Amino acid sequence: MPERYIHERPLRVYWEITRACDLACRHCRAQAVPDRNPAELTTAEGERLLEQLAAGADPRPHVILTGGDPLKRSDAFNLIAAARRRDLPVSVAPSATPLLTPDALQRLHDASVDAISLSLDGSTAERHDAIRRVGGTFDRTVVAAGVAFDIGLPVQVNTLVCADTAEDLPAVYDLAAAVGAARWSLFFLVTVGRGGLLQPVSAARAEQLLVWAADLNAQRSAGLPLVTTTEAPQFRRVALQRRRMARTPGTAGPGTGHGSSGGGIRDGNGILFISHVGDVCPSGFLEIPVGNVRAANVLDLYRSAPLFRQLRDADGFHGRCGYCEYRWVCGGSRARAFAASGDPLGEDPLCVYHPWECHA
Repeated sequence: MPERYIHERPLRVYWEITRACDLACRHCRAQAVPDRNPAELTTAEGERLLEQLAAGADPRPHVILTGGDPLKRSDAFNLIAAARRRDLPVSVAPSATPLLTPDALQRLHDASVDAISLSLDGSTAERHDAIRRVGGTFDRTVVAAGVAFDIGLPVQVNTLVCADTAEDLPAVYDLAAAVGAARWSLFFLVTVGRGGLLQPVSAARAEQLLVWAADLNAQRSAGLPLVTTTEAPQFRRVALQRRRMARTPGTAGPGTGHGSSGGGIRDGNGILFISHVGDVCPSGFLEIPVGNVRAANVLDLYRSAPLFRQLRDADGFHGRCGYCEYRWVCGGSRARAFAASGDPLGEDPLCVYHPWECHA
């Protein structure tokens, strides 16, 4: 097992500080509701969690405060301050509601937040608001992105990839560029939460979109967003293949591709999720609790929980993912494998690639 993929600590920690949100998005993983759960981690418990994450050697995990809507917690800025006091990088994923005011954006900037993420699931108000199920969300998102750009607060635009949004993605990319986004993250649907009501793209269509996205990055110029993916780690394999083809036309042969950006990082391997009530899981899309921060040290759970150890060993994956020559750099979406088959080590059905190695 390549040592570089055995992380003593997570690189990214997604902490769902609340499931409260004033939107009702069709694909919401958390199935968010308007009111906060009284069983949420308290401010003191949150500070103890951040202390644990900051302990030990660098690099320190990048903490992403998500939800629900983090701004629904009155102590959100206290938690940001607590993380920054411990030199933990922090990003925030607010919802585009009336809580996301210019003043709130300025406070996020002044709190030394690394970035915020905003969702644009359509290039027009009609398309976007149909996903978010609250009128005016598109306009509020575009305005918030503009304010963030003006005050120097980096923005990542997140876009759902499913059958309803696929054809609109080029126009959404243009919009993300127009609002000054630093990154554009394509969230390939995993049918969990309310997302189970939506239709994923086919594996063949996903491959087409990943090739298109890889070419966008290859041709990227100053001022355009970097394209990344969530729950589509095969993007790394596609990008490597495109680079090899550019160097030697007609050749996209096997290789491990360990040098690619983000190589190997996936659910449970470099990524950790903490729910609003403290459950520790491999990701927000793979909500299999291995323990709770109220009863155990979060880093101990990450290092030692059997599920996490299995997810860090790509040689133990099943189906094509277990013998693919790109298994260490990609590894497939563990969340999608679980949603499709009940096996978190199973084959990712979104991938069309047939590994070159023979497998008995």
